[in-house]
Amino acid sequence: MDFAGIWDRVTGAQPTPPHWLVWGTLAAALLAVAVRPVWRVLRTVVTIAHEGGHGLTALLTDRRLSGIRLHSDTSGLTVSSGRPTGPGMVLTAAAGYPAPSLLGLGGAALLAAGRTTMLLWIWIALLAAMLLTLRNLFGVLAVLVTGGTFLAVSWYGSAEWQGAFAHLGVWFLLLAGVRPLLELWSSRRHGRTPGSDADQLARLTGVPGALWVVVFLLLALACLGLGAAWLLPR
Repeated sequence: MDFAGIWDRVTGAQPTPPHWLVWGTLAAALLAVAVRPVWRVLRTVVTIAHEGGHGLTALLTDRRLSGIRLHSDTSGLTVSSGRPTGPGMVLTAAAGYPAPSLLGLGGAALLAAGRTTMLLWIWIALLAAMLLTLRNLFGVLAVLVTGGTFLAVSWYGSAEWQGAFAHLGVWFLLLAGVRPLLELWSSRRHGRTPGSDADQLARLTGVPGALWVVVFLLLALACLGLGAAWLLPR
């Protein structure tokens, strides 16, 4: 296939999926987020989006991105250098938790427009860019496996398989953007997360960490509601 053919394949519109597929992928994503053993494995995908949000915002705010680490316990760390205070640091610290929900919302917009293959290739491009910033073996393996799965589905999967996979991924991101915030709220109540993003933001801005968690949670719920409005059959 030549470049023109690949471009047409990526940018072309796909048919509207059947209603059962949309509802079925929503149910599967709910189970993935709600069932603890499954969530423990797939939470790494959320960490990829979370740390990617930190890293991208650091670059956009003219900070120097030193690297990203993803760990097998689903935690992560993004290191950037620059001014230790100010808008750039605040935006970078605030970008992690909203990233999965915003990524899911963008995916919902593309699916609603019928751009399933384009969505998968955008995800692949973002993961490929993230590979350049990773500084540990587990992180590289996690991103390679995730990106390889997207690439295999987008290249070899039929339109129906691509639609099912993309819908499942978008539903998962929209729902998974909420659960870490509920976990963070619970952990903060017991004093177990003194170094969380919310606590860093509290030190940077003077706004209580609990309020930051509420803002993040409201944003995640808004993304979920709007994404559902775009995806669910009318």
